[in-house]
Amino acid sequence: MQYKGSENFRHNKSERIGVLVTNLGTPDAPTPSALRRYLAEFLSDPRVVELPRVLWWLILHGVILRIRPKRSAAAYASVWQPEGSPLLIHTAKQAEGIQDAMKKKYGSDVVVGFAMRYGNPSIPRVLDEMQQQGVRKLVVLPLYPQYSASTSASTFDAIAKYFSTLRWLPDFRFVSHYPDYAPYIEAMAQHIKNHWASHGRNQKLVLSYHGVPLKYLTKGDPYHCECHKTSRLLAERLGLEEEDYITTFQSRFGKEEWLKPYTDETLKAFPGQGVKTIDVFCPGFSADCLETIEEIDEENRGYFMEAGGEGFSYITALNATPGHIDALVQLIEENLQGWQSPDNQPETLATRQQLSDRQKDAIYPGRNL
Repeated sequence: MQYKGSENFRHNKSERIGVLVTNLGTPDAPTPSALRRYLAEFLSDPRVVELPRVLWWLILHGVILRIRPKRSAAAYASVWQPEGSPLLIHTAKQAEGIQDAMKKKYGSDVVVGFAMRYGNPSIPRVLDEMQQQGVRKLVVLPLYPQYSASTSASTFDAIAKYFSTLRWLPDFRFVSHYPDYAPYIEAMAQHIKNHWASHGRNQKLVLSYHGVPLKYLTKGDPYHCECHKTSRLLAERLGLEEEDYITTFQSRFGKEEWLKPYTDETLKAFPGQGVKTIDVFCPGFSADCLETIEEIDEENRGYFMEAGGEGFSYITALNATPGHIDALVQLIEENLQGWQSPDNQPETLATRQQLSDRQKDAIYPGRNL
């Protein structure tokens, strides 16, 4: 095997710190062919679908990839922007905001990049670029506040697979979750308060998270618990009573039971229960994407209004708002402890050659043996 970094390597190359932020991913275009490639990569991940591989391969390639790409392409087309998908646009702006903040403090010693777990820019490509820039210490921050094996652990898998191709591994830190991180809670609270100040406040706040199959919870995945913890801390910061908000789960797929209560069924039932106006916010989504724009603000808005709702307000994701960038920078800096001053002049073969014979004998005894 030819390991990366084994050719054209310079031992006197300056070291830099790398910060890689990642998100789930997006197709390259809102077309059936692009969706087929994206969904094939996404749904082939055993962390995402925990079914026997042979059985799932038959279902995926025999049914799902024949039907779903066309339908998903239409949904993506409804939210697509001239610059690309919303998730790609917002993640790029988040990385840019983090880079600007880090540059003010650390100059060019810190390199910030972003990648997608599925699709482009891919994790291997971006890590290759960072390695070429001299990154020897790496912090990876998946933008999933609540841990799940299907998101955070899957990202770790991709990083580990890339590391298996390297000759020289970087020092490595991985932020697996931050559901109760105070600056993150504060950023959400201020974002919601700003929305209420501009648009008014409705009867109930719906905190909708992406769902996962119920069996993941019973097998030990902490995602459900971390979502509820985030909701509780956010509600406390907003001064809400228990009846003022609810935690729900969206985006279920297939026929098996997923985490409940389901967002769509909850919204359909609200008007009949006397809840006529709602605000909806998605704490688990760091950036607006298909699941927030099309699924929440269009599809679920329709369910609620058709059932007799009178007021529906979607509160955008944190995206690249200053409060969110500040929170992410603080989280990154906490994980950079001890790394703020990289050694830009490491001892190398070149510096060894400059030592006197006496120094060489002292430092490298037996060198002439």
